[in-house]
Amino acid sequence: MTFFEAVDPIFNTFVLGNAPLKEIASGFDWVEGPVWFGDLNCLVFSDIPNNRMHRWIPEVGTSVFRSPSNFANGNTRDRQGRLITCEHGGRRVTRTEMDGSITVIADSYQGRRLNSPNDVIVASDGAIWFSDPHYGISMDYEGEKAEQELPCNVYRVDPSGRIEAVLTDFNCPNGLAFSPDEKRLYVADTGRIFTEDPRHIRVFDVGPDGQLTGGGVFHSITPGAADGMRVDSDGNLWSSAGDGVHCLAPDGRLLGKILVPQTVSNVCFGGRHKHVLFITASTSIYSIALNRRG
Repeated sequence: MTFFEAVDPIFNTFVLGNAPLKEIASGFDWVEGPVWFGDLNCLVFSDIPNNRMHRWIPEVGTSVFRSPSNFANGNTRDRQGRLITCEHGGRRVTRTEMDGSITVIADSYQGRRLNSPNDVIVASDGAIWFSDPHYGISMDYEGEKAEQELPCNVYRVDPSGRIEAVLTDFNCPNGLAFSPDEKRLYVADTGRIFTEDPRHIRVFDVGPDGQLTGGGVFHSITPGAADGMRVDSDGNLWSSAGDGVHCLAPDGRLLGKILVPQTVSNVCFGGRHKHVLFITASTSIYSIALNRRG
């Protein structure tokens, strides 16, 4: 079975013919938010509709990590190794401390409640960036239907805790990723539910103070739409798509695809040398070893 589609010949050097795409866990409803814990040799991910987070350990399998999870979606780790989580149910971004307690990073802006934080990344200066579309409050499937109080923005929380809406012209911002040098920020606009909004990835230049300029279209995913995404050490962007994972060069060209039998929601690099791509796709978790490092 072929798991790859090379659009540019260089993509053939990124994939390995003897490294199969493997389904490592299944039986969920809609998986999201994969994050690798190298120090614990495990993958943590969200099963949003079932209000749970799970942990997958190689040669051990899957167990419940947190239940209820407040309808957790995106996850990442900060520079101290703490888990940062977007919660639809609490309409907030939280940090799990080393003792297991939970600290609220953000749950409102200018006196109004956030919508349903979706994806999150942490910069080297400790600032937390997150997207806040309305998906978790537009219906009851991934949280609880509720009134939308704010536009769908991207926010930055600086190390002092001050929150700022840094991008305010998106339909529904979703996945976020920095280039390796953090001088570029990629943001997926997945569009509002039940509409024909434009769906694409935009790219911004990041100033030393976190201010953003630019914002042109970097790439339009087809089929499907970009959701979660990550970069490798050379700056190639690996994005979710309707038919798998698309690898995009730093100039926006499609280099190739990893073909996945379910709709991909998100990805992350992990494994022994960050050379394994973990893929959350509809009801299952997949992994594939690459000749790339995250």
